[in-house]
Amino acid sequence: MRAIILAAGLGRRLGPRGEPLPKILLRFGGKSLLERHLRLLAGVGVREVVLGVGFKAAAVDEEIARIEPSALGLRVETVFNPSYERGSVVTLWSLREALTRGGEVIVMDGDVLYDRRMIERLAQTPHRNCFLLDRDVEPGEEPMKLAMRNGEPVDFRKSLEKAHDFYGESVGIFRFDQGVARRLIEAARRLIEGGKDGEYFEEALRDVLIASPSGTFGVEDVTGLPWIEIDFPGDVERAEREVLLSLLPEDR
Repeated sequence: MRAIILAAGLGRRLGPRGEPLPKILLRFGGKSLLERHLRLLAGVGVREVVLGVGFKAAAVDEEIARIEPSALGLRVETVFNPSYERGSVVTLWSLREALTRGGEVIVMDGDVLYDRRMIERLAQTPHRNCFLLDRDVEPGEEPMKLAMRNGEPVDFRKSLEKAHDFYGESVGIFRFDQGVARRLIEAARRLIEGGKDGEYFEEALRDVLIASPSGTFGVEDVTGLPWIEIDFPGDVERAEREVLLSLLPEDR
């Protein structure tokens, strides 16, 4: 299995934190998010990882060299997105070759600190196309929401439009088969050509979800497992104070 990590953005919402770095290089418990991703992915049998990079890409390359992925049984490559100041849908488009090489693929945001049991469930899921769903969603516009109806995902957006039974928050880690991966790239192309290059890549995924027949996508419910997406300074503090200490002891 292959993994694609989106890690090109500026992280503007973190505000001034000294010398700015890509969020994937933030360190928790002495390890960068990148190192944590690589170790957890290697642990579920991933052997190839492709990172979409942009802002301070050289610093990401340096961290990759320090980690020595080959010692983990991983081959890691980077794809540079020169338009990294635009939306993450452009980074997704820059990764189109890596995403459609064949086989099933894990796609993930680089700015998430998460429990290893989440990636284990995704690796073991019977669903060929799968979201991770946390039902303990915080209120407000910020969470990326996944709406469910009759046991299936039916909408995926910060502001939902489709009728649903309930919704939770998407963790930002997904599994796709090649059919959906190719349709995802086509959806990204349409958004960019339509002038929507400032969108999150999740908007392309929403387009694919809504156009797909029933049964295409499934979910793994990870409610209760610790995780956090790092967007704001308060997220860094919460990650250090709460989430890190809630991880399995070997991952702290």
